[in-house]
Amino acid sequence: MRRNRQSFTRFSLEKRQKFIIVSVLSSFLFLLIQITGFEKRFLAICFLTVLMPLFAIWSLKEALSGIKWLTALILPTLWTAGVGLFYFLLPAVWFSQVPIVAVYALGIYALLLTENVFSVAAIRTIQLYRAAQAVGFLLTLLTSFLLFDTAFSFRLWPWFNSLLIFLISFPLFIQGLWSVTLEEKLSRQTFSLCLVSSLVLAEIALIISFWPISIAMASLLLTTATYVLLGLSQAHLQERLFRQTINEYVSVGAFVLLIMLLTTRWGG
Repeated sequence: MRRNRQSFTRFSLEKRQKFIIVSVLSSFLFLLIQITGFEKRFLAICFLTVLMPLFAIWSLKEALSGIKWLTALILPTLWTAGVGLFYFLLPAVWFSQVPIVAVYALGIYALLLTENVFSVAAIRTIQLYRAAQAVGFLLTLLTSFLLFDTAFSFRLWPWFNSLLIFLISFPLFIQGLWSVTLEEKLSRQTFSLCLVSSLVLAEIALIISFWPISIAMASLLLTTATYVLLGLSQAHLQERLFRQTINEYVSVGAFVLLIMLLTTRWGG
């Protein structure tokens, strides 16, 4: 028994060391992106985003199986893309960029720990599961905001905005809902909830593309809609969709919508 406990502790330490290595290495590559010429910086961010799934597989491979080969890679990859593209929009000033790199490093480390907990919890009960759910939910919302803000910054046509928001939100909903069910395979119910939620966000994006609101406010509204849809869907899968739960989520969405209506300049 003592030998098994020691081997498990050593295994956990080795994983944490891998998580630290990935966090430090990816953050260092972020700093190198700033040195890259402006015209090549976007390609450099795309390259780092493609590398992140490989880093995640290397650090999590012992716990990966079935659908976890997909779900465990979604948030680290999209977090890298979201922070990287937001980083790309910042002015070339070190005091504004170093904190972003620090937040990115902490986020990657937290996400790798979270995905590791999800992978283990799919096999056996683990005490850190609820904490991992909270961290995953928070970083999903933050990733959503960064990616939505970047998408609207491109100033595309409304239909392109709608399509882009759908492509961004669909994998985020897959990861967010799977973290509740921890299924070996994605069920039809989970897939349907992801599809419907993503379509709703795409429709909201299409509508607000015609509204005279700022990019930040549009991103905030979509992130709030993600919060409401993801929260209600998770509660539904957990069979905890009570009236009080619905009122809490809907009230938050209504409050942000009211703020958006009050800050909209309809007169041009």
